[in-house]
Amino acid sequence: MSQTVIIKSNKYGINLVLDPDINFDELLSAIIRKFEESEKFFKNAKMAISFEGRKLSAEEEQKIIDAISEHTSIEILCVIDNDEEHTEKTKQQIDAHYEAVQKEYAKAMSSQGEFYRGTLRSGQVLESESSITIIGDVNPGAKVVSGGNIVVLGALKGNAQAGIYGNSECFILALEMDPIQIQIGDLIAKSPDKQKTRRRISRKEKTESNELQIAIAREGNIYIEPVSKKILNNI
Repeated sequence: MSQTVIIKSNKYGINLVLDPDINFDELLSAIIRKFEESEKFFKNAKMAISFEGRKLSAEEEQKIIDAISEHTSIEILCVIDNDEEHTEKTKQQIDAHYEAVQKEYAKAMSSQGEFYRGTLRSGQVLESESSITIIGDVNPGAKVVSGGNIVVLGALKGNAQAGIYGNSECFILALEMDPIQIQIGDLIAKSPDKQKTRRRISRKEKTESNELQIAIAREGNIYIEPVSKKILNNI
């Protein structure tokens, strides 16, 4: 498993996909970091939680729940386990609550929107829990943060974070791709002419000005390449 902790959303809350091999104390620290990074997207949320990828004792599950409650404003309503009968009863109990949460989510998304028209200037941050399309430029010092994909119909020269919940299959697409830093899932990379970092953005080939380009994560690296029919069919 390449990622220690992955947060997946579902109808009833969140599912944590956990590394089965790491020491539990290290795992707990990684969970705390992951939720602290995502705090703004789960602020004051009430949800169920389930676990995948690792066998946990009741004590370990409780420690994880306590850690999430202590370091975030999330309220864990219950744990959904692999017992289908018990799970179904639990789902029925929280369906009413989910409907209220869904309405609030729809309200937030309608006000936030999935499209943004205009130029993002230095110091501005645009956030979306889903994919977002920007009709304009993202200037140096500006940042775009998305739970899904990012499409910039202009120049991307600032920072962009796609798939912030750990989804490395997301992509970043721009008419002019010259970011200071991009992140896809848990992979972070900077342009070669910027500060040194663990990973650098790899360009598969030189591109002409105004040629549509896409950044994708592959084999632990982030690659930027011209958009082609083959790439579009694979994303």
